[in-house]
Amino acid sequence: MAPVAYDTESPNGTTNGASQLKLGDFSIDEDRPMRVVVIGAGYSGIMAGIRFRQKMNNINLTIYEKNAGIGGTWYSNKYPGVACDVPSHCYQMSFTKKTDWSSFYAPGPEIRQYIEDTAKEYKLTPYIKLRHELTHARWDDTSGKWILRIRKTTSGTDGEQTEEFEDTADFMFTAAGILSRWKWPEIEGLKSFQGQLIHSANFDVGEQTWQEAAKGWGEKRVAVIGIGSSALQIIPALEDKVAKITNYGRGQTWLAPPFLGSRIAECIGRDPASENLIFTEEEKERFSEPEFFKRYRHDLEAEFQALNPLQLRNSELQKQYRALFEKNMKEKLANRPEIAEKLVPEFGVSCRRLTPGPGYLEALCKDHVSFVSTQIKRITSSGIETVDGKHEEFDIIICATGYDTSCKFEYPMIGRGGVKLQDRWSPHPETYLALAVDGFPNWTFSLGPNGAIAVGLLLHIMEHQVLYAVKIAQKLQRERYKSIEPKPEVVKAFDQYLEAYFPKTVFADKCRSWYKNGNAEGRNTGLWPGSSVHALRAIAHPRWEDFKYELLDPVDNCFYWLGDGHTHGEKNMTGDLAWYLSDKELDVPPSKRPSFLRMKQASTHYRSSSIRLRCKCNRTGL
Repeated sequence: MAPVAYDTESPNGTTNGASQLKLGDFSIDEDRPMRVVVIGAGYSGIMAGIRFRQKMNNINLTIYEKNAGIGGTWYSNKYPGVACDVPSHCYQMSFTKKTDWSSFYAPGPEIRQYIEDTAKEYKLTPYIKLRHELTHARWDDTSGKWILRIRKTTSGTDGEQTEEFEDTADFMFTAAGILSRWKWPEIEGLKSFQGQLIHSANFDVGEQTWQEAAKGWGEKRVAVIGIGSSALQIIPALEDKVAKITNYGRGQTWLAPPFLGSRIAECIGRDPASENLIFTEEEKERFSEPEFFKRYRHDLEAEFQALNPLQLRNSELQKQYRALFEKNMKEKLANRPEIAEKLVPEFGVSCRRLTPGPGYLEALCKDHVSFVSTQIKRITSSGIETVDGKHEEFDIIICATGYDTSCKFEYPMIGRGGVKLQDRWSPHPETYLALAVDGFPNWTFSLGPNGAIAVGLLLHIMEHQVLYAVKIAQKLQRERYKSIEPKPEVVKAFDQYLEAYFPKTVFADKCRSWYKNGNAEGRNTGLWPGSSVHALRAIAHPRWEDFKYELLDPVDNCFYWLGDGHTHGEKNMTGDLAWYLSDKELDVPPSKRPSFLRMKQASTHYRSSSIRLRCKCNRTGL
């Protein structure tokens, strides 16, 4: 059947003899073209590429990545022992089912490969522009677009060449992450060191891998500065490859025993006391059984999500875990009790980022490994001098000292009225639900200020942050808005909620943490104010009343987006005109019991399993 011609106005130019509105010449479901730009191709950038393409039509998508490969922090970090510090089977996107992880805590290269494989599976490669770095972003009120300056780097016979070009975006999603801008420690004389100076986040050993480089380090004296998760992984990875290794740590830190690893060992038929975290081929084959893997992953994640009381001061779980962790640390440092006295914290568990650090405490007990808690005074041409006057010579100094977590981008980010984000976020960042900022329209982000968590699982929050961004972009497109941004008063209200929440948590204890931008006390700019599942509930559905809007079309009527009164399928006689009955759209309510009863039953189920893993495994299944 031929398309049907529809008039959008009556012969006299009006529809009812009174209204002067001229209807739009588009169908209600005729999506306007939109340019969507994603900054970063790590976990959240790849999620964004997948979800924007899945849920939006008529978009022009580009993902700009400054590195030469995808993976974000898992591309950049190549230091010895780099690995995940949450269970591998939980550290993947909700819609993927990777079952063949090599170990309980997956090594960094394996995670990077997983991200690459996911990007290829969802055909994202054509949309990703590698070695393309955002250097300037400015909101243009007139066009309702972000004006972006991109630096492209190429390699040729004459070395590396850079050029800059301009791009625009109707909507921008920043997936750069908090832990992406590493920095050198502020130590006197740092650059005067004549040996090899390396930062853990930029482990530069030339064209070699660290394993290849370490083959020649048998006589080397190595210093590792820091006691964060990177240092805790580097030291056990290097201790048997060098002549001497000294760990300089000015603070204290909790190390969690790999107790979940032991429970999984029991689940798959191992000795429950085993701390061997490598999966056998037979165990990986077991995980490949769909029903086993589905229930195992569900129960493991539910167990992790039940740990939220750990971050509350004086909670029973906090007391229980503190006693457990202290006992474990002191037992493993039994031969070096002087180290335990310096390392075991006075602050609550999770005040600093909690990590299992497999092998770290054992490494500290080796004869050629030392732990120095005395503050560093300066670095000399040949080594490190502490404030007590002691000096030790080194061949290699590794700074595992972290990142710039101020959330102030290194490039200018300019919103309405010429306001710079760096100024807007002074003295501390303020956001709307850790997703957006007033005065910076058509822009959302993942893992920005207060967007991370210390207890629970992070990747699902990142997914929900991506889905929230998609919903905003969909509203821009569907209802023909020029701009959407949160109201200033709701940004302020969320800031007040943050201030009210954190004093009751262990994060208010005196401990130096990236959650507080490297400070021992002060504003918490890193963490979500609540549990990880609390965050999922909070951003599951946008509160559209919290936003202000600017219409795209020069028509003073908020229903102009209704178009000509028809759908695209009707006008063109194409597609399914009864789409609402398709399997994809049809929503059949359950008939056996009301949903609230199921919710109550599920709540009771989770409460009863908050401390123990529920999978009672045997050889025949779960």
